[in-house]
Amino acid sequence: MPLDRHARALLDLQAMTGFKGFDAMPVAEARAATAARTAETPRAEVARVEDRTTPGGVPIRLYWPEAGGPPRPLLVFSHGGGWVVGNVETVDHSCRTLANASGCVVASVDYRLSPEHTFPAAADDAYEAYRWLRSEAGSIGVDPGRVAVGGDSAGGNLALVSCLKARELGEPMPAFQLLIYPVVDASCSSASYAECGTGFGLTAEAMRYYWRQYLARPEDGEHPLASPLRADLAGLPPAFVLSAEYDPLRDEVEELARRLRSGGVPTTLRRFDGQIHGFFHLGHIIPDGARALDEAAAALRTALDAPPLGGTAAAAK
Repeated sequence: MPLDRHARALLDLQAMTGFKGFDAMPVAEARAATAARTAETPRAEVARVEDRTTPGGVPIRLYWPEAGGPPRPLLVFSHGGGWVVGNVETVDHSCRTLANASGCVVASVDYRLSPEHTFPAAADDAYEAYRWLRSEAGSIGVDPGRVAVGGDSAGGNLALVSCLKARELGEPMPAFQLLIYPVVDASCSSASYAECGTGFGLTAEAMRYYWRQYLARPEDGEHPLASPLRADLAGLPPAFVLSAEYDPLRDEVEELARRLRSGGVPTTLRRFDGQIHGFFHLGHIIPDGARALDEAAAALRTALDAPPLGGTAAAAK
């Protein structure tokens, strides 16, 4: 279908202001620009917010949708940004909304970024956060048997890799995966890279740039914990996978969903036609972003049997 008019307006504004992409900036400048873009995003109130750090030094921000009540499910969420930009602040608005809409406690992971810390540093941090949070379930007020992992773009990669690492190590796997247009193949060779590689925000060249920052050596991209599309996906947790029509990642994301299904993994694939990469966090300017977040929250509620919210966010931070 045609490009969504709200997405088109955003792209036109970026073109008018001369925005060339974060890959065209020095890393420090790109990080500052990413932070500035989200600083004024509307943020929902939640019952409680707390910053913690794992024993290994991984910062985590926790969001509770309600104070007290029965143990709730937990979503361990890793932000996108090509493993190069982004942090817990840049997804603060989405994590708050996800917590309220899903009834889950949300834990946002501030993993180490590239190029200072190359593969597998981010994957190790995401997995450490998952494992530690599960072990600390009692103090957090969550059910250790209902812990999901999720993320968008590079963060979706880390969520999926956390499932693979848990299986590899013989440790309890997450109960569910929330994969928002995840990066899963370092080859950058699918047809959608050619079809959607320019003119739709995220470019094919930008993705290649992000992979170059993340991988210490090009051959590391062949590792299944870097490119999980190359992994054996059988036996992984049920998944909700979201793709966008005008996204260079579209084909690898949808191929991931097919391979999960062929491996016996219950998988829901939801393509948002007319949409671009990144729209999930832009519900305040792209209505489909709000709809996508609502659908993701509904998938979490259903999969994790989240209890209804019985109180208010009056104690909001």
